Amino acid sequence: MDLQLGGKRALITGGSKGIGRATAEVLAEEGMDLVLVARSADVLEATARAIRSARQVQVETIAADLSLESEVARVVAAVGEVDLLVNNAGAIPPGTLLGVDNETWRRAWDLKVFGFISLCRLIYPQMAARKSGVIVNVIGAAGEKFPPGYIAGAAGNAGLMAFTRALGHGCQKDGIRVVGINPGATETERQTMLLRHRAQAELGDAERFRELLAGQPFGRIASAAEIGYAVAFLASPRSGYTTGTILTIDGGA
Repeated sequence: MDLQLGGKRALITGGSKGIGRATAEVLAEEGMDLVLVARSADVLEATARAIRSARQVQVETIAADLSLESEVARVVAAVGEVDLLVNNAGAIPPGTLLGVDNETWRRAWDLKVFGFISLCRLIYPQMAARKSGVIVNVIGAAGEKFPPGYIAGAAGNAGLMAFTRALGHGCQKDGIRVVGINPGATETERQTMLLRHRAQAELGDAERFRELLAGQPFGRIASAAEIGYAVAFLASPRSGYTTGTILTIDGGA
């Protein structure tokens, strides 16, 4: 299926690895030019080189800390107009109410919650002026499952779900669509690292980490590419009547 994304331009935050990189690779397959944003310039450029070598698309990179309003503004000024914004940056740390201190909580939300909101606030008017554009917020299933041991993430993700729905319910008049994706456990470098630590603690051998996935739906967790393909479809004209909704991808868990 041709998703009709060829020749368009996407801004992807957290685009150097994990779900962000997988999404970038999928969108490049569809012929989109990319602007990737993350904190590490070296990792960003390595990702960009790999995508350029595989696909005939333009891949720009901007190293930035999107937890800072000034950096958000710098990125938007440098990027200019885009057809698609994929908000993906940020990893809120685990912990209970008393296990996550205020500084850690606020710092995490500055990137994952307010970073999403600030980018939308600056990109949305550009899209509205053209009466065209899509925003996809990659949020997280904790926002609907409320694990007490991930309370900062659960609360932040729930807030972003409400933000996505509210923005997506009022954007039609501007020719824009806003949707969200809630990935469950997904095979990324960070997830593998956490599983290896858990396997070492529980099984005495970090290399046995895949045994911990036996109870997951289909006996595995999602691949990052599976999330990326969902982003591409929701961003495409093939899904042109979809806005203000959240897609959960967790294998039915």
